[in-house]
Amino acid sequence: MMPSDARARGGRLGPGAVFAVLAVVLGLLAGFGQRPAWSAGSAACQVSWADNGWTGGFTAQVSVTNSAVAVSSWKLTWTFPSQQVTSAWNAQISQSGTTVTASNLSYNGVVASGGSVAFGLQGTWSGSNPTPTDFAFNGASCQGGSGTTSPTPTNSGSSIPTATPTPTASTPIPTSTAGGGTGCSGAVVCSGFEDQSGSSLTGDWAVAAPDCSGTGAVTVDTSTARSGSRSLRVNGQAGYCNHVFAAATKSISPVGPVVYLRYWVRHTTALPADHIAMVTMEDANNGNKHLRLGGQNGALQWNRESDDATLPAQSPTGVARSMPLPVNQWVCIRSAVDTTKQSMDTWLNDQQVPGLHNDGIPTADIDQQWLSRATVPRPITLNLGWEAYGNGTDTLWYDDVALGSSPIAC
Repeated sequence: MMPSDARARGGRLGPGAVFAVLAVVLGLLAGFGQRPAWSAGSAACQVSWADNGWTGGFTAQVSVTNSAVAVSSWKLTWTFPSQQVTSAWNAQISQSGTTVTASNLSYNGVVASGGSVAFGLQGTWSGSNPTPTDFAFNGASCQGGSGTTSPTPTNSGSSIPTATPTPTASTPIPTSTAGGGTGCSGAVVCSGFEDQSGSSLTGDWAVAAPDCSGTGAVTVDTSTARSGSRSLRVNGQAGYCNHVFAAATKSISPVGPVVYLRYWVRHTTALPADHIAMVTMEDANNGNKHLRLGGQNGALQWNRESDDATLPAQSPTGVARSMPLPVNQWVCIRSAVDTTKQSMDTWLNDQQVPGLHNDGIPTADIDQQWLSRATVPRPITLNLGWEAYGNGTDTLWYDDVALGSSPIAC
């Protein structure tokens, strides 16, 4: 409202009122050039980087928290001044010079505001192995990362291979299918456990303890599933006499010449240092002793029951060529076992695990020990569960299991 003396002069403002209006206008104009306090300097993400290094090599587990708006796809970039990525899991990673780009896979692109996504990588380094600090999430700076770098252990004396092995022609990498689901039409075993009506296994699955049974348990779970409404739950216990598995009742003897296995698994506890097995298959060419896919020293490995050979060898170099199994998230594992020659491969999601590659040519720290037996394996059964040969408890869920004669995608 104008003062009464201003109205008497035909609406013209007096000097005091003019200065008051100018002050308000100038204050508004000054505000146009300022950003709201919440956006000034806000980071796009927070990064946790846990590095496990050794002379010339390392693995890193990376967790990214999205501090901005929700995204349906993502890319995280950083600089490696003296490192080179050789493999990765739960992300697609490329490197051009010193610039590294990690991007989502088909199943982990959606990240809510405040949500997190995790992936891992393996690489080599020369001179030094510094933790990156220049992370950017979808092009926006994260203003540095946080993390820890473990001490560099002494070299075991063997060189670490830097090239990721190329799959043999008999074990091609299947292409991921869009839309998820079981995606295994025509496979001998094709199960999302949706045919199970209660908590106890029936029909295509039965509880089994091939060596020794105890307090471990296998049930059908309706509270956690990768797809549909059901999954297989395994309460895995430590100690040799607590073995428990869900055994496929269908014969897989006719499958071949390459046996392709695909399953999704979710577990709650990182793989222990002690030896455990999660998948076992009787080998008809080795007295029905089991081929066992599990872990040791915190990383995935194949183990042969008859002579305890491992793939890779359990040297520091061999273990470093394998990968850990991520916890608290569904991950896809695929394997291919050739029944006509020495050829095996395993993939964690869309990444081949270098240490689980057997091409028939002995490679130190990888398949040299495994190839001490010349007879090729012939899997005839499939068991999903938990065997611990010392310490090691875990709760696991399996879903969308498939086994057949053709490559089966995640």
